[in-house]
Amino acid sequence: MHINLVKLSAGTDSVEELAAWQASRRAKGPDGLPRHVTRMWPRREAELLDGGSVYWVIKGLIQCRQRLLRLDAVDGVDGIRRCVLVLDPELVRTRPAPRRAFQGWRYLSPGDSPADLPAGRAEEEALPPGMNAALAEIGVI
Repeated sequence: MHINLVKLSAGTDSVEELAAWQASRRAKGPDGLPRHVTRMWPRREAELLDGGSVYWVIKGLIQCRQRLLRLDAVDGVDGIRRCVLVLDPELVRTRPAPRRAFQGWRYLSPGDSPADLPAGRAEEEALPPGMNAALAEIGVI
C-alpha cells in the first residue's frame, strides 16, 4: 500500500505557475525530470515509491499532484545531506481541498487524498483562488 506526501508550493499562485517553474532548467535534474529538494528524508520511503504522489498546496488548496519517481540524495553547499524528490513531469489536477499552511511536508494517506479531476474537467480554466477555496470549504467542489 502506498502513501503520499503533501507539500506547499511556496510563492506559486496557480498550477500553471508551478508547471512553468518545473519546466525551467533550474528545477530539473541532470536527467531532465523536475525535482524538489527537501531537508528531511522520508522514513516511509518504500511506501512512497510504491505508487505515491506529491500533492501540491497552492493558495491554501491542494490543487494538483505529481507521481513520485524516486528519492535521490544530494549534499548542499553547507555539507548537509538533503533529499531530492524526483517527480513525473505530468501535473494531474485534483479536486480542490483546503489545507492550512505548514512547514516541510506531511504524509497523506490515499483515503485522505483528493480525487483527480475527471478528464473533461482537467482542462477547464481554474476559478479564482478565493472562490475555489470557499466552494471547497463548503464541499461544493
